[in-house]
Amino acid sequence: MYGSTPICRAADRGTGSKRTTAPARTGLRAAALGAAAALLLAGCSSSDDGGGEESAPVRQQPKAADPFWVNPDGKAAAQAAGYRGDGQDEEAGLLRRIAEQPAAEWIGQENAEQQARGFTEAAAKADRRALLVLYNIPHRDCGNYSGGGAADGDAYRGWVEQVAGGIGDRPATVVLEPDAVLHLVDGCTPGEFHEERFDLLKGAVERLGALKDTEVYLDAGNAGWGKPDQLFEPLKRAGAEQADGFAVNVSNFYGTAQSVAYGKQLSAKLGGKPFVVDTSRNGNGPYTGGDPKERWCNPPGRALGEPPTVKTGDPLVKAYLWVKRPGESDGTCKGGPKAGEWWPQYALGLAKGAK
Repeated sequence: MYGSTPICRAADRGTGSKRTTAPARTGLRAAALGAAAALLLAGCSSSDDGGGEESAPVRQQPKAADPFWVNPDGKAAAQAAGYRGDGQDEEAGLLRRIAEQPAAEWIGQENAEQQARGFTEAAAKADRRALLVLYNIPHRDCGNYSGGGAADGDAYRGWVEQVAGGIGDRPATVVLEPDAVLHLVDGCTPGEFHEERFDLLKGAVERLGALKDTEVYLDAGNAGWGKPDQLFEPLKRAGAEQADGFAVNVSNFYGTAQSVAYGKQLSAKLGGKPFVVDTSRNGNGPYTGGDPKERWCNPPGRALGEPPTVKTGDPLVKAYLWVKRPGESDGTCKGGPKAGEWWPQYALGLAKGAK
């Protein structure tokens, strides 16, 4: 299921990826470093340096099945290189299962245009499609582990405009605002913010969808929600009908079959809209122990799911994607670091559990 694509030597020099810390939670320095890392990909050689396959660079996956860009300077690649340098070959091999697959780049709040340009330019140079996540809606995550977001509606519109300017005419697939619609329905987001959020989401769908080669998938929650009849009208108000489709299971653990069934329920309410499924960590399905309110947060015993592909065997399911970057924390629960920070022990657990 997981190949043996080699790892970029740039990782040995400590080159960081954009997601040094959390999605849309990084500061100026992390964002700037990440954009620079993406732009430095041109210096990543595809030749072996004599150390065998384990020391060769990350290569792109076959385009026909997996057209999305693999970032050879990601944290998993850097960690694997570090393990290899320390003689921890087993750990290095496990981390390759993550490093060799395309995972989404979450655009941070600062330098959004430079980030989007860096990632899409690097992807285009590799003849691949950039996979981006926009996660900066005001009042994000209801103030929980991933709380924050743009200061207000005008700041968010300006940020989206920066992202659009950075993408330009280059190919990109955008997953728009995880949980933003769901939190309007579940009572988490205060009512006084609802109308603005609908307007911001619809505006983002329209602005990004107007780009030459950008697909937009609006986040639509996960199978654990279990109430798709309450969600489809808010999705329409947020621009789902104008989007290319919607996304399910982002940053969650529900199995692929369960997620597809949930997506099809929503699709039937949305005129047959297609959807994408986040399979990054759903190999063992959801966690059923501990506090039910935090089963989603760094659950133990989970595993990588199906590798990203557009060959899903179902015309409604446009792709399996790794939207959540495997190995990055959900938050400061169960011994984890801050949300979005790299956690090598958790990454190793995901890789060990993979089929």
